[in-house]
Amino acid sequence: MRVQGSALETPFKRFLMKTRTLDALVAEIGSTTTVVSAFDALVDAPVFVGQGMAPTTAQEGDVTLGLKAAIDDLKARLGVDELHWQQMFAASSAAGGLSMSVHGLVYDMTARAAQMAALGAGAVVRQVTAGKLGQYECRALEQLRPNLILLAGGTDYGDRETAVYNAHQIAGLRLGIPTLYAGNIAAAEEVRDIFREYDQPLDVIENVYPRLDQLNIEPARRAIQDLFEVHIVKAPGMSRIRELVGGTILPTPGAVMEAVRLMHPALGDLLAVDVGGATTDVHSAAEGNEEIARIQTQPEPFFKRTVEGDLGTFVNARELARQVGIAKIDRELGLDTEKLLDTWLPIPKTDNQQRLAALLAREAGCMAISRHAGKLRQVYLPEGRRRFAEGKDLSEAGTLIATGGALTKLDLRRQVLRALRDLNAAGQMLYPEPGTLKVLVDQHYLMAALGTLSRAYPDAALSLLEKTLVKEDL
Repeated sequence: MRVQGSALETPFKRFLMKTRTLDALVAEIGSTTTVVSAFDALVDAPVFVGQGMAPTTAQEGDVTLGLKAAIDDLKARLGVDELHWQQMFAASSAAGGLSMSVHGLVYDMTARAAQMAALGAGAVVRQVTAGKLGQYECRALEQLRPNLILLAGGTDYGDRETAVYNAHQIAGLRLGIPTLYAGNIAAAEEVRDIFREYDQPLDVIENVYPRLDQLNIEPARRAIQDLFEVHIVKAPGMSRIRELVGGTILPTPGAVMEAVRLMHPALGDLLAVDVGGATTDVHSAAEGNEEIARIQTQPEPFFKRTVEGDLGTFVNARELARQVGIAKIDRELGLDTEKLLDTWLPIPKTDNQQRLAALLAREAGCMAISRHAGKLRQVYLPEGRRRFAEGKDLSEAGTLIATGGALTKLDLRRQVLRALRDLNAAGQMLYPEPGTLKVLVDQHYLMAALGTLSRAYPDAALSLLEKTLVKEDL
């Protein structure tokens, strides 16, 4: 009888089980936390269904353990026993993110262009070299062992010698690391033959700096993201990622940039700021002012990302506080900053921790924007005083998007956002006047997820971005 009962019990239990099928899940696999966002009705009337989260398990050797735990958390939040989905996409900064080295001819030209392409793709650039690679730089590259190498050098039909020499140096290390050649087109075939001789992987793409004062970083940016998707499975703990993720896998910062790209036609010139625990990222999409363009000293990419590795509110909190000045913070807040930092937490709990976290977020955001945006300079020449512009022109930007925990979750975030909006009080930055920027907050922390989703569902991702970005009244 017991056997018959159990035979009848199984379909009865299945009848009682709550099951839901969704169009897509997007996993954001961070260095510490994995977040899964659920979306449905992506073709007709896209909706954000909910999120689940769990600790990332890359250190345990299998990131899918944390991913499955985040899905279980999502199921619990949705009140279902089984969850099915048509597609799963992912953005990842686990296992150190996308680590790259870039190598060019002149630092302010080809090396800078290559670095911009790598940063725009979402990479963490660990090494930048200019000129011929020496023994010390080759040893550093050998020890670094990045995920990808970007080799540039020379304008088209210009200098060939350095690119060819560096190709011999890199290929001769026999690192087995995928390399992109984005240098002088006239040297492309010779570089290809060198890598073939050493049996090393190489893809040849368009030159990142084909002519003087001309950037061409889009082909490299796209190729970097494509290679990341192919080779991310080789990162520690990521080998089983394809078991659950069948769709696009992007570097998390690259996914945020995809969201910025998507929003630019609707919002015009804009910037997005993410103050994190370890770094502060600034992404911008801006054409700038025609008058400023005539006096700029170097070309700037339309889409630009900078990452500040010394500006973080947890991992780098003490270093950031020292940059600001411990005594200055003590005076402003009336706190013992050093004592608070001795027991510092990633998520502030007490009122004093909230106040210090807000100040650190404010300073990190202001410094990161100041490094990202350009400046006006007065130069005295024999013919008289001249005005020049250096760096990215954000003077026509109309929108500041705040994303990440510090700028969206802190109790005192409004005073932080006011400081970021009104940063150009002195009027010397290529940045809007105080009070003019509209501030939008990524309330559900979905920019990376929707940037990833946009590769397959651009219209749905744009619609969902417009819903998650809420105007903050300051």
